[in-house]
Amino acid sequence: MYVLIVVSIVYSSDKEEPDPEGMASMLGLQSYWDSAYADELANFREHGHAGEVWFGADVMDVVASWTKSLCISISQGHMLNHVEDLKSEPVEENDKYLSSWSVLDIGTGNGLLLQELSKQGFSDLTGVDYSEDAINLAQSLANRDGFSCIKFLVDDVLDTKLERQFQLVMDKGTLDAIGLHPDGPLKRIMYWDSVSKLVAPGGLLVITSCNSTKDELVHEVSNLSQRRIGVSQEHEIKDEEACREPPFRYLNHVRTYPTFMFGGSEGSRVATVAFLRN
Repeated sequence: MYVLIVVSIVYSSDKEEPDPEGMASMLGLQSYWDSAYADELANFREHGHAGEVWFGADVMDVVASWTKSLCISISQGHMLNHVEDLKSEPVEENDKYLSSWSVLDIGTGNGLLLQELSKQGFSDLTGVDYSEDAINLAQSLANRDGFSCIKFLVDDVLDTKLERQFQLVMDKGTLDAIGLHPDGPLKRIMYWDSVSKLVAPGGLLVITSCNSTKDELVHEVSNLSQRRIGVSQEHEIKDEEACREPPFRYLNHVRTYPTFMFGGSEGSRVATVAFLRN
């Protein structure tokens, strides 16, 4: 979700009123998203509007097609340095590879990313969000648009009740918003601990962010143990898992987003990064 562009959300179950310091902390609170999706659901029921496409439709299309190519390359038994170089296969071959991938979209919002993944050939699709109205909107849109096979559940990724693991977990803006909570550093540690349980060993986590660069996300994952120790000490939490190896390792990232130069460094307004579950 940000510059602030924002994306469907699913973090902690905080109901308190927004921090007066401003919009950034508001975007990290469930009360903000409950209100936002109540408005979007009412707008859908009255006018049929799908609501906001976080990061824009172009980015969503890139995320869906790039993720499809990455999953196919893994299913074929090889990794590519540049997923964009993957040779196209017949549709029937794609379906064969993608049918085995169970997909979870955390912070699904209106569920449109799952619709795009369904168009790409994925079939085992589940979306969760901690806002009940977001789930009601996503289910209504899926039914209207002919994607009734997609499953939607109310669930908070920081306190998930899901009892299964998925080969592919998608996050389009959820980690961004979690980091904007007043207790952002602690919530991010909770996020990684929870997501590591949702991604099956050898599975993928694909994060799309406009608050973190590719290098920042990779650095965060590689330094999870040190961050966990620091946050545990700050909040006086006994963390018996602080010395574990990081649960994920960097695999690949989207290289086709437009870039710009700022302060002598090259960057883009959005990053999509894939991590492999160890």
